[in-house]
Amino acid sequence: MAQIFEPENRFKIWLEIETLACEKMAELGVIPQECPKALREKGGFDVARIDEIETEVKHDVIAFLTSVAEHIDDPEASRYVHQGMTSSDVVDTCFAVQLTQAADLLLQDLDKLLAALKKRSFEHKDTLCIGRSHGIHAEPTTFGLKLAGHYAAFKRAKERLKLAREDIAVCTISGAVGTYATVNPQVEEYVAARLGLKPETVATQVIPRDRHANFFCTLGVIASSIENLAVEIRHLQRTEVREAEEFFSKGQKGSSAMPHKRNPILSENLTGLARLVRSSVTPALENVALWHERDISHSSVERNIGPDACVTLDFALHRLTGLIENLLVYPETMMENLEKMGGLVFSQRVLLALTQAGISREDAYRIVQRNAMKVWESKAQTTLLESLSGDKDVTEKLDEGALKAIFDYGAYTRHVESIMNRALNS
Repeated sequence: MAQIFEPENRFKIWLEIETLACEKMAELGVIPQECPKALREKGGFDVARIDEIETEVKHDVIAFLTSVAEHIDDPEASRYVHQGMTSSDVVDTCFAVQLTQAADLLLQDLDKLLAALKKRSFEHKDTLCIGRSHGIHAEPTTFGLKLAGHYAAFKRAKERLKLAREDIAVCTISGAVGTYATVNPQVEEYVAARLGLKPETVATQVIPRDRHANFFCTLGVIASSIENLAVEIRHLQRTEVREAEEFFSKGQKGSSAMPHKRNPILSENLTGLARLVRSSVTPALENVALWHERDISHSSVERNIGPDACVTLDFALHRLTGLIENLLVYPETMMENLEKMGGLVFSQRVLLALTQAGISREDAYRIVQRNAMKVWESKAQTTLLESLSGDKDVTEKLDEGALKAIFDYGAYTRHVESIMNRALNS
């Protein structure tokens, strides 16, 4: 990923854009055939030389063109390079190529992560665990279904990134303020087709920055999905929970002071990386509002957020994939935690059974809640079933068999397979 944004690759793309433009201009009879021929045969550049020239001229594209001319060493050919074009034609089209290259790598990363999540989801399809809302026990679910939810999120992320890639894959070879006054639109069409891009609908002197804003917003959403899963793992690894845990290799150390420590360092690292990727979103949005046909307030921003956001997200997706592949899962602890509150997780099923037995919802809620609070306050020394069995308002409506039948984990898992098939096999 980092190589995409290295000067060597950037100037390589610049040279290809200039060469393609010259090829079409020569075909149209605007410049001699010797120009694109010389570019193909002798065209090159030297990064250090470009830096040296830029120190004097204070303009990166002019420095690049000078270096290319030195490589061609043919004044008659080199003087036609960049004919009728403006710097943004080269810079913006190049940035589009770089972002599409980056998107292709990120899409591959997402495929690997999706494969890991799919495998672990099916592995734990029937692994019961407690679902939590506000961090408090809610109702049972399965660990596989929990992972399937994250799979679905990254599947959406992939589709968003594909659309963002398509949106950013545009070319502009339209001259100083985008009017094609000095360059035939056919040149832009030719360059775009050869680079796998499409012509910008209406360029000014730059490609409109709403496209770039959409791209970086998409990266930010993907980063948030990474953090969402990382935070879940961090919680599950807490000592009091310990339902899942990052792999801890032989010889690994968790703390310089406490030898017993096994910390969720990868998940915490991912949380931090997500913040970095999201930090590119606001400046990308602010880049949309440029002065008139262009200014360069966006340029310094994109030279930073382009490589930083893409490289960071690439690393984060690789790290998360390895974390999921090697995640340690403890089904026994999940069951222990599930049963820790003496059956309180069945409270809604009791509520519904009482309403179906003829009690108003308000009265049924009051009956179940008062029994649930007894269990809560006793710290589960009394179970909900025991408390309900001694409540006349309950036993008048539900006999022993009907009451016991309510406390069935299978009621919470009977649709898990269909949900997971919808998420993982769609």
